[in-house]
Amino acid sequence: MEASYATRNPTNVSRWLVAALAAWVVLVTAGFFALWRYKAAAAAPSQAGPPAAWPASSGLRPAPDRATLVLFAHPRCACTHATVTELARLMAREHERVEARVAVVRPAEAPADWDDTELIARAAAIPGASVSRDEGGAEAARFGVKASGHVVVYDRGGRRLFSGGITSSRGHEGESFGTQRIHSLLTTGAADRGDAPVFGCAFDDPDHSDHADHAMKEES
Repeated sequence: MEASYATRNPTNVSRWLVAALAAWVVLVTAGFFALWRYKAAAAAPSQAGPPAAWPASSGLRPAPDRATLVLFAHPRCACTHATVTELARLMAREHERVEARVAVVRPAEAPADWDDTELIARAAAIPGASVSRDEGGAEAARFGVKASGHVVVYDRGGRRLFSGGITSSRGHEGESFGTQRIHSLLTTGAADRGDAPVFGCAFDDPDHSDHADHAMKEES
């Protein structure tokens, strides 16, 4: 009986297997690199940034007796789920020093239930936080904010203390430079910096659903 190709050409088969394995390793490595680069990519900061003093034209009301934290959130940005988790942890620790406002940025033409999402329900359940709609992103524009997950903190006198994010990468929960700096500012009045990178989707992104699917796959 004639020998099979593998029996007659063991060297060629081994080379084919090595080549296939090498190609698989390259693809997996490239995939992990792309995922890491996406998770580590901070949102582009706005040119002006949040004003140094609470904007007088804002419809959001600052707390009368303590600092005020404002989180701007896109209701369908999965990256912001981690931000809401960190906000809940921050408020549990700092509720005597700060009140939180969550501004839900929504397009002017969006239907009434467009922002009825789990993300917003979680934000509304945080003690010490209130949620309001930001129609057409008017408040985000007043505060110079361009991306979901951007947090701005003002002291009781309306002076800006902090502007930035409170996660260490996209969709990643846990301590971050942002939460550390806010804690330091609220407790001591000082920090090494008054900012941190924002890891969230831009409000003008035409398709947040792609980012949401990507982020959910990262956490699965």
